[in-house]
Amino acid sequence: MIVAHVDLDAFFAAVEELESPELRERPLVVGGDPHGRGVVATANYVARRYGIHSAMSCAEALRRCPHAVFVRPRKSLYVGYSRAVWDAVRQVVPTIERTGMDEGYLAVGEVARDFAAAREIAEAVQSAVLGSTRLTASLGVATCKVVAKVASDRRKPGGLTVVPPGREAAFLAPFDVRLLPGVGPRAEHRLRAAGVTTIGELAALTDDRLRRLAPGRVGAMLRDRARGIDRRGVETEAETVSISSEETFAQDVTDAERLHDEVQRMAGHVAARLQRSGDTARTVTAKLRYSDFSIRTRSTTLAVGTDDAARIGELACRLLDRALRDRPGALRLVGVGVSGLEPYRQLALV
Repeated sequence: MIVAHVDLDAFFAAVEELESPELRERPLVVGGDPHGRGVVATANYVARRYGIHSAMSCAEALRRCPHAVFVRPRKSLYVGYSRAVWDAVRQVVPTIERTGMDEGYLAVGEVARDFAAAREIAEAVQSAVLGSTRLTASLGVATCKVVAKVASDRRKPGGLTVVPPGREAAFLAPFDVRLLPGVGPRAEHRLRAAGVTTIGELAALTDDRLRRLAPGRVGAMLRDRARGIDRRGVETEAETVSISSEETFAQDVTDAERLHDEVQRMAGHVAARLQRSGDTARTVTAKLRYSDFSIRTRSTTLAVGTDDAARIGELACRLLDRALRDRPGALRLVGVGVSGLEPYRQLALV
């Protein structure tokens, strides 16, 4: 298998620079209010020299670079550029798996007989994206997804890294363990506490030590990935009609405050998936399962779609309360779902 990972360089900021060329030489932050609780969505490479990065608070970004330019996200604009990018990519590699507006995997093996040809295909993808949108993309090419994704981040912006067969583990080994896809904050903390700081050290763990640090299938999966073993194929896109998140409680819950906290947390997960896909949702649904296993759902439909976590959480909590007024009782499960998905048609500002 030959697969590539495509990652557009500082996508939101790059689009803003195209729309306003005077911003190119200035530190630019796309995100929320730097004087409030806004978060950095992305920053251009000038701003990154000051240590500004995605998910940082905008207040901290302003502290690090007081002369930075802050702009609110214009997601409907970004969706249009994203569509143009993927239309261009499909002209070179027909089979793609988008994992967000600005990144995804390509089944390069379908159009390249070997890795020499794969490099040429990757370069053609970069040229197609640049020619159609004036945006740059970084690519990683490898025998599997996990290596391709790590490789795509090595030579930004506009870089290309090809990892030939047999070099997967050696390529991954020196990198920090946090860079391995699948290693979340908890796993990273556990591994570091045990002295495992690089991907190579994770790959070298014995079965006994692995079971102590990361028991079960997750641990085995992470070690396989650290060794450059990843059997996932490129999944062709299917239309997503709904997104949901559910929580089953170890013990039945009646406390309204806890239920609201759980609903708000799940709304955050749902909103994050909407934002990654570039969609909004018009219908919000709350799901309740009672102690007798009976299920009730309540839904509401908006005139205009949203991807805002606070708005989805607010609506889901209202629906939960309405259902509990109709039928009080202890709950085994609560869930939040959205449907009626459509591309962004309004600004969804952070």
